[in-house]
Amino acid sequence: MTDGANTMADGKPERISEAEYAVMEALWVRSPLTAAEVCEEVCQSRDWSLATVKTLLSRLVTKQAIATEPDGRRFLYRPVLARTDYLGGESRRLVDRLFGGRAAPLFAHLAEQEALTDADIAEMETLLKELRK
Repeated sequence: MTDGANTMADGKPERISEAEYAVMEALWVRSPLTAAEVCEEVCQSRDWSLATVKTLLSRLVTKQAIATEPDGRRFLYRPVLARTDYLGGESRRLVDRLFGGRAAPLFAHLAEQEALTDADIAEMETLLKELRK
């Protein structure tokens, strides 16, 4: 049984591609937007056309990540999938796939690769203190 969202065979929502994610970011920042407004946000930096954005919007509608509403002769697009929900799902997939479902090895790997700044470590310490309360 699903909640109505398109799902893959493993029961998880369909993945959002990197290109689709750029469109989602624009909609999470400000919505609703027309296809042309989304293009204003993403086309120049990615060397995309309006047709590319419309294709990506269509895919995201099919995946039920965004919804449309008519506005005269055009459509407005807004996210249905919350950014926090998306990030939570992607984070869980990363930890499950690469670190056996455990977050500690992920942090150890980042520390070993010197990918953590002093500010990152301080923020993690603060978060851990909050979790222990």
